[in-house]
Order: sequence, then structure tokens, then C-alpha cells
Amino acid sequence: MKMNRLGTSELLVGEIGLGCMSLGTEERKAVAIIHEALDRGVNLLDTADLYDSGCNEEIVGQAIKGRRGSVVLATKVGNRRIPGQSGWAWDASKAYILSAVKESMRRLGTDYIDLYQLHGGTIEDPIDETIEAFKQLKREGAIRAYGISSIRPNVIREYVARSSIVSVMNPHSIVDRRAEETVLPLLKDNGISVIARGPLASGAIAANREPVKGVSDYELEELIRLREQLQALTSEERSLTQLAIRYSLSDPAVAAAVPGASSREQLLQNLAAADVPELSEAEVQAIRSVSKANRYALHR
Repeated sequence: MKMNRLGTSELLVGEIGLGCMSLGTEERKAVAIIHEALDRGVNLLDTADLYDSGCNEEIVGQAIKGRRGSVVLATKVGNRRIPGQSGWAWDASKAYILSAVKESMRRLGTDYIDLYQLHGGTIEDPIDETIEAFKQLKREGAIRAYGISSIRPNVIREYVARSSIVSVMNPHSIVDRRAEETVLPLLKDNGISVIARGPLASGAIAANREPVKGVSDYELEELIRLREQLQALTSEERSLTQLAIRYSLSDPAVAAAVPGASSREQLLQNLAAADVPELSEAEVQAIRSVSKANRYALHR
């Protein structure tokens, strides 16, 4: 699998990682999927303390026992459960981050995290305090690098200007091209890598799956029509799934895509994208000609 460096860090990641959120809570099945991914060359595993209330981190921790050195482990922080309250509260304070990282490491069964990501962020956050928390964790050796997972251009710009983030996790797919307007060029110009999440839009543009509802900016009939148009660009060697993942990887700012998988079959379809040719510029333009150049409406 092609390896790419995350920003200015020493982290080298395979261009296709595994988004662990969709693994589910059945430990044996989830661990088997992770092991298969690692056996087939995946080294980037992305999880978060939020997923299944920490259970996802625990499953990932079980799966990487004895294999920690070959894994680039990414997790996230910022969503806090407050005793006595339902749901989650947002907390980007230094105190909370320094506390939460210990719990993530405990669940993951590790004494360091390769990539620690702020799981969202708002322009009203104490951003300098948040950055100081990540810098302190890096100095202490608890994390190797830090980034953010955000869909907000105004927040991304602040971290680009004020921090040493090495990556931004951002949705980038054929049906969600918002990042192409400003985010991808900004990050490329500043040597910061993109980790593309949602390259298959929760299966909406995956092979062997029929959408039953629309996605953002696409009503169901529009989505079905788009799939038909994209099908003309596939071949026996490159399915719709692989076409979609290769599109997410086509921008030079993108270091890795992290599609999710809830079955071995889905995982193998995703990983096959590493073995098909990269899209030509003509193919990229053909995809753009039939899809929408969505734009961010908020947080600009």
C-alpha cells in the first residue's frame, strides 16, 4: 500500500486506513475485521472516546495487543459525559484534555497515542488553551502528533494559523465536496495533511449497496441518477466503491482516506482501492462534471 507522511510529523500512514466507528460492539467480529485490515497492510486506525461510549477504543485496544508498534493509532477528544446528565457536553479545556487522554490510553491499552485529534471545535473555544494541552502532551510523550477533526472552515483556519497541527480530518467524497472550495487548498499550502472521512458517504456511493434515502444536497432520485452516471466510469477492475475512494484520495492534500467497514466483505472492497490505478485528471474532471460542487453554508 502507498505510504504518505502526515504533515510535518514522523508518522507514515497507508493511504487507506480503517475508520473504526462502524465496527459495532461485538468484540470478536470487530477484532477480526481489524486484524484482517492490519494483515492486508492497513496501519492507520481511527477511533474516538465518543464512539460507543468508549467501547470502540476498548475493542481497538484488544485488537492491537502484540501489534502496537506497527499501528498508527488515532483517537479523539472533546466530548465529555457529565454525571447526572444525558448525552455529551463539549469541553475543549486544557484540564479536560489532560484528563481524558489518560482514560483513552487506558481503554486502548497503550502508553502513547500517535495522533490525538480535537473532535470538533468551535470558534468560541479557548483555542490557545486547547493548543497548549496538546503541546504539553506531546512534550510529555503521551502523544506523537496532534490534529483536529472538523468541518468548520473558520475553526480550521484558526488552528492552521496558531498551532502545529499535522492533520485535519474532514469529510471529502463525491457527494460532499465542500472541502475543495477553501479547506483543501489552505491545508496543502501549509503542509498539513487531510484525512478524508466518509469517502463512501455511509455507503451511498458504494458498490453492491442500494441507497434508500438521500444524503446532504442530494435527494434520493438525484443520488440514484448520480450513481448511474458514475457507473459509466467504472470497470471490471475498478468498482464504484474503489472509484469513490480513489476520488477522495485524488487531491494532493489528502494523505489517507478512512472508510468504515462493518463486515469483512466491505473491508476487502475498500482495501481493493489501494490496488487500482489512481484517477487521471480527466477522470477527476468527469466525476466533478456530474456531481455538485457543494459549499459550506455556515462557519465560513
